[in-house]
Formats: sequence, C-alpha cells, structure tokens
Amino acid sequence: MSSLTNSWPFRAARLLTAIIIVTAALVPPLAHAQTVPLQFRSEGLAIVQVCHADYDRLCPGVVPGGGRVLACLQSQANQLSANCAQVLPRAQSLRDSAAAGVLPR
Repeated sequence: MSSLTNSWPFRAARLLTAIIIVTAALVPPLAHAQTVPLQFRSEGLAIVQVCHADYDRLCPGVVPGGGRVLACLQSQANQLSANCAQVLPRAQSLRDSAAAGVLPR
C-alpha cells in the first residue's frame, strides 16, 4: 500500500464511504424519500470520527462492509478507547435499525 492510501484521511474516507454505502443499501427505499436521512448519515459520521483511531489500531486489515468493522471493534471491546466504547452500542442500534428497515430516532 502506498503512503497515500495508508494515510488517515484516505482510510477514514474509505471507511466512511463503506459505512454510507452499507447503510444506504440496508435502508429500504421509502415512498417519500430515496436517500438515507441526513440525521442518520451524520450520526454515522460522528461514530466513525469517534472510533477511527480504534479502527486503525485494532482492525487495520478489516475491509469495511457487511458489519465487519463493527464486529471487529465489538470483539475487542476491552481494548477500545472510552469514547468509542461509549458510542459503539449506538452504532449497533443504527445497524440493527437499518437492517430491519426502520429509521432510527
């Protein structure tokens, strides 16, 4: 991997893109809107920002998508930063809601 693709901004952008794609794919099309609500996306972005260092440290080889990053972080809960550990349950809740086709509140 080149130093550019190994830099934090590139990895974060790749992770964020994967999260948005997975989230959008999991939320079924709605009659009144064809996109993931802004609140849903912004909450996902906030979680990515909080957990990016944990992802880099604990899950560097995990390819985002299909809940793999979330599963990796959850499997290493005892090594997470306090802030990431605090938001991880909300990340799971967002994923569960998306999988069930229910928009989060």
